[in-house]
Amino acid sequence: MNWTLVLPELVLACVAMATMIFGVLRKGQDNTLLATMFALGGFLLAGVLVLNRGNGVGFSGQFLADPFSAFNQILILSGAALASILALDWNRAQGIARFEFPVLMMFSTVGMMVMASAGNLMTLYLGLELQSLALYVLAAFARDDVRSSEAGLKYFVLSSLASGLLLYGTSLVYGFSGTMDLNALRTLLMQPNAVSPGLVVGIVFVLVGLAFKVSAVPFHMWTPDVYEGAPTPVTVFFATAPKVAAMSLLLRVMGTSFAPVVGAWQSLVVIVSIASMLLGAFAAIGQSNIKRLMAYSSIGHMGYALIGLATGNAAGVRGTLVYMVIYVFMTAGTFGCILAMRRKGRPVEQISDLSGLASNDPILALALAVFMFSLAGIPLMAGFFAKLYIFFAAVQGGLWTLAVIGVLTSVVGAYYYIRVIKVMYFDTAAEPFDQRPAGLSFVVAATGLFTAFFFIFPAPIVGAAQAAASVLFR
Repeated sequence: MNWTLVLPELVLACVAMATMIFGVLRKGQDNTLLATMFALGGFLLAGVLVLNRGNGVGFSGQFLADPFSAFNQILILSGAALASILALDWNRAQGIARFEFPVLMMFSTVGMMVMASAGNLMTLYLGLELQSLALYVLAAFARDDVRSSEAGLKYFVLSSLASGLLLYGTSLVYGFSGTMDLNALRTLLMQPNAVSPGLVVGIVFVLVGLAFKVSAVPFHMWTPDVYEGAPTPVTVFFATAPKVAAMSLLLRVMGTSFAPVVGAWQSLVVIVSIASMLLGAFAAIGQSNIKRLMAYSSIGHMGYALIGLATGNAAGVRGTLVYMVIYVFMTAGTFGCILAMRRKGRPVEQISDLSGLASNDPILALALAVFMFSLAGIPLMAGFFAKLYIFFAAVQGGLWTLAVIGVLTSVVGAYYYIRVIKVMYFDTAAEPFDQRPAGLSFVVAATGLFTAFFFIFPAPIVGAAQAAASVLFR
């Protein structure tokens, strides 16, 4: 049992518990800044440990340390860190600044890191539940806000249903195969007579449970309401790190255990991907609330990311991993701009509130325009290259229908992204927004530069994604 492989998770969990004790002992004082600094330090330390950790198998195959887990864990920690920075000033302005917020984010992140390294279906479930339990509380963190309480309740009820389906699928897989170890399942399924109808049903239920976590159609029902109702920094967190963790789980389970029976689940992934792209493209057109628009946008983007899984090969996985990196940074930057939408100390969320932003705050308008162009997939923006890798993988895998539908839905989606730019640059100027805090400006600037200039330095990220993808579909 090589316990040093789980050192990053152990360290982050210890930092979370130490922060919680620190906050309790200093009860009655404003510990938010210190707690957030502890959280950022914990994320940084965990990231360093992940990068310096060797490859190996721990706890009798239940925990895997390899390039795939390292890639996703670094991305999860990056998303969590960006959300923590954005939350600091916003929570204070809204009167919900409590030290428990970064503590919950750290515990949720520990669960996500376990998900990325899961080598067993039971480890997978434990990581998933640790992540979800903290997210239930975070979604309803603004206790005095009815919308936030409703968002937490909706996410709790629907996520519990998805967890039940996942557990049922896991029990079927175990019942018909005799193992929950991912590599042992792969070896077993290489034998043609080992694939029974009951096992295929179990695979479908596991896929359904994980599809809920990435908010893929038709398991997307919670996304618009939770995105709109939850405190905006929590929405940033929902839209970044948990999506990476759930996608890494999908890739790991399907690309390891069920890779030998790709024909049994490929068509299901194709249908889910197409439905997600179509719903994301058309349902967002009529939205007037920018957080709901981003919710439907995220559903569409998960549809694009699933194209890589549908190809059933390492090239598709590489495309999905590159897509997730770019998605995290451009989504965090977009929500950073949304967090800057405050007038007289109150947040505003309507797209019409951006009217004439270019004349009042040209820097913020430029940053949001960069993110909108990138989300739309306009050439030279990072989002264009994300879709390019995905569509190339689909074409090489013979999935021409997916590639064509992906391109067409990208054109439809460009309408509502460019509409935001039109409102900022061509509509009559509204009242200016309040002054932005430094942390928010830092996140928007950093993610904006990454999004605009990704085309100059894609090699390190693509190379890391290639190394990570080589672990799956061997």
